[in-house]
Amino acid sequence: MERDQNQTSSARKSLKRKLDQDFQEELDQQSSDRKISSVAPHDAHQDLLRDVRSLIGILDSADSDRAAFKRATHALCELAKNEEIVNVIVDCGAVPVLVKHLQTLMMSPARGGEAAPRLYENEVERNSAFAIGLLAVKPEYQQLIVDAGAISHLVDLLKRHKKDANSRAVSGVIRRAADAITNLAHENSSIKTRVRIEGGIPPLVELLEFSDAKVQRAAAAALRTLAFKNDENKNQIVECNALPILILMLWSEDATIHYEAVGVIGNLVHSSPNIKKEVLLAGALQPVIGLLRSCCSESQREAALLLGQFAAADSECKVHIVQRGAVQPLIEMLQSSDSQVKEMSAFALGRLAQDTHNQAGIAHNGGILPLLRLLDSKNGSLQHNAAFALYGLADNEDNVAEFFKAGGFQKLQDGEFMVQPTKDCVAKTLKRLEEKINGRVLSHLLYLLRSADRTVQRRVALALAHLCAPDDRKTIFIDNNGLDILIGLLESAILKQQRDGSMALHKLATKSSSLSPVDAAPLSPTPQVYLGEQYVNNPTLSDVTFLVEGKRFYAHRICLLASSDTFRAMFDGGYRERDANDIDIPNIKWDVFELMMRFIYTGSVHVDLDIAQDVLRAADQYLLDGLKRLCEYTIAQDISVDNVSLMYDLSEAFNASSLKQACILFILAQYDKLSIKPWYARLIQLIIPEMRSSFTKALTKPAQTDVWQD
Repeated sequence: MERDQNQTSSARKSLKRKLDQDFQEELDQQSSDRKISSVAPHDAHQDLLRDVRSLIGILDSADSDRAAFKRATHALCELAKNEEIVNVIVDCGAVPVLVKHLQTLMMSPARGGEAAPRLYENEVERNSAFAIGLLAVKPEYQQLIVDAGAISHLVDLLKRHKKDANSRAVSGVIRRAADAITNLAHENSSIKTRVRIEGGIPPLVELLEFSDAKVQRAAAAALRTLAFKNDENKNQIVECNALPILILMLWSEDATIHYEAVGVIGNLVHSSPNIKKEVLLAGALQPVIGLLRSCCSESQREAALLLGQFAAADSECKVHIVQRGAVQPLIEMLQSSDSQVKEMSAFALGRLAQDTHNQAGIAHNGGILPLLRLLDSKNGSLQHNAAFALYGLADNEDNVAEFFKAGGFQKLQDGEFMVQPTKDCVAKTLKRLEEKINGRVLSHLLYLLRSADRTVQRRVALALAHLCAPDDRKTIFIDNNGLDILIGLLESAILKQQRDGSMALHKLATKSSSLSPVDAAPLSPTPQVYLGEQYVNNPTLSDVTFLVEGKRFYAHRICLLASSDTFRAMFDGGYRERDANDIDIPNIKWDVFELMMRFIYTGSVHVDLDIAQDVLRAADQYLLDGLKRLCEYTIAQDISVDNVSLMYDLSEAFNASSLKQACILFILAQYDKLSIKPWYARLIQLIIPEMRSSFTKALTKPAQTDVWQD
C-alpha cells in the first residue's frame, strides 16, 4: 500500500468541501444578487461576463478605494465557489489583478508624513488570497497563478503575524494565504519546489504554534501538501524543527488539528527511512496509536496508514506498536462504515502480522473474522489488504484452527477476487495452511471434528478434504467421522452446504490421483497368453463354432478356457455346450461378438461409443473384466448432465463399478448444473450408500493407491 494512493484519492475530494465550509465562516452574512446557478443560458452568461468584467475593472482601477476593492474581491470569492464560473473569472483576466492586491501596503501615508492604518486593513488581501485559492482548485490554473508572481506575495502574507499577532483580520489573511499555497501546490511538484525556494516553509512551521487554531490547521495542511513526494521539502520541514510541535498537535482534542498533523507526519515518513527514525525518536508512536480511537474517521485512517509505515521493515517497532495497544482499535476499525478506514486498518494489521507473536495476538483478539468478511468487498485495495493480512496470520500454526472455525477456508476458496495479486496472495495463504496440517495442528483439528459444534465440525471437515495429506485421510475421515460429516452435507436442505459437500468429496476422491476416474488400460491380475489376431474367426485348428445372427464364428476352446469363468464353466461343466460343436449365441450382435472375441484373442481392442453399451452387456455376461473396463472407459467419456442418471442406472445393471465411480465423481463435480434437475435429490439418495462404501474402501487403502481404482 502506497501513501500516495491514499493521499491523492482523499485530498482532492475534501479540498473543495473544506473551502466551501470556510467560505461560509469567513464571508460577511450578506446576501448577493450576483449568485449564478448556471451559465448555460445565453442571457445569463452575458450577464455573468458583464459582472465579472466590472469587478475586475474595479480592482484594476487606480481610482477605486479600499472599500470598493473589498467589495469586489468579496464578490469574486463568492462567484469562484461555483466551479463552472471559475473558467469565466480566469478568462476575464482576474489572476493578475488578484495577485496585485496580495501586496497592498499595510499602512498608508497620512498628513504630516506619519503612516496611518489603511481602511479595511488586511481584508482586501485576505479576499484576494481566498479567491486565488478557489481558482487554484482547478489544476490547469495553478501555473498561471504562480507565473503571475503569487507565491512570493503569499509568503509575505504568512509573515504578517510578526507585526500584529492578535488581530482577527491578520489571522484571516494568514489562513487564506496558507490555504492558497496548499491549493497551488496540490499534486504539482514544481510548485512545491517553488514554494520552498521562495522561503515559504519556515513561516509555515512557525505558524504551527500560532494562537489561532484555524491558522495552525491551515499551516499544517500546507506543510502536508508540500511534503508529499518532495524529499527536499521534507528535509527542510524537519530542519525547521517542525516535529516537536507536530507531535504535540497529535495530542490535540481538536480533530481538525490532529488530522492535519498526522497527515504531515505521514507524508514526511513516506519513503524516508531516516525521517521515520527521527519521528519515532521524537515520540510520535503513542499519540498516533491514540488517534486510532479518534472521533474523526480521517484521523483514524491516517493513523493506521502511518502505523503501517512505521512497521514496514522494523520488527522491533512492530512489537512496540502492539505492546502500546494498537491491535484492538485496529480490529475495531475493520468494522467501520468508512471503507478507507477499513482499508488502512487492514494494511496496518498486515504489516504487524509479519511478526510471529503478533500473528497469534491479532487472531486471539478476534482479527480473523472481520478480515475474512472484507474479502467480500468490491473495493480492490481493501480486499487485497485483507488478503495480505490473512496471509500473515496463516503463518502461525496457532491460528490454523481459528481460520477453519471462522469458515476461513470457504471464504478463501469461494471468494471472487478482483485483481491477480490478490488471487496469488489467497493461493499462497491456502498453501500455507495446507503445509501446517500436521502434528499438533492436526490433533487440534481432529479434536474439533469430535467435540465442536456441528457448524465448526462441517467447516473443519470441508477444509481438511481439500488440504489434508494423503497419509492422514483415513485418520480424519474414517477414524474421526469426517466422511459422515461430508456425506451429511449432501442431504442438507441448505444449497450452499450441499455444494460445499459435493466439492469437498470430489476433491477428496481425486486430490492424490494422477489417473483418470476410469483406467482405459487395466493390467490383468494374472499373466495371459494370447493366440493372436490371426486366429480370430479362423477355422485353422478350430474346435468350436458359434452361431451368431445365422453366421458361423470359428473359435478355439483353449483360448476361451483361459479367458473367463463363464467359458470355463461352459466347456468344463455339465452344460450341453461342453460337447457341442456348434453353440448358438442368440442375444449378441455379430459385430459385438466379433469384438469380444478379438479381445479374448489379443487382450486389446478399441471400443467405439456407438456399440460400447452392447459390448459392456456381453462382457458382463461372459465375465470379461478387462473388456468391461475398456467399455466403461469409453462410456464414461460420454457422461453429461443430461445422461448421468441413465449412466448410473447402466452401471448398476451391469455391475460396472468403474463406470459407477465415474458417475459419482461427475455428480459431485457438477453440482451447480445438476442440482437444478428435478431428479437430482433422488439420484443423490441413490448414490449415497455406494459412495459411502467406495470412500470407506478407498480411504482404508494405502495412501499411494488411487482412490477410485479397483
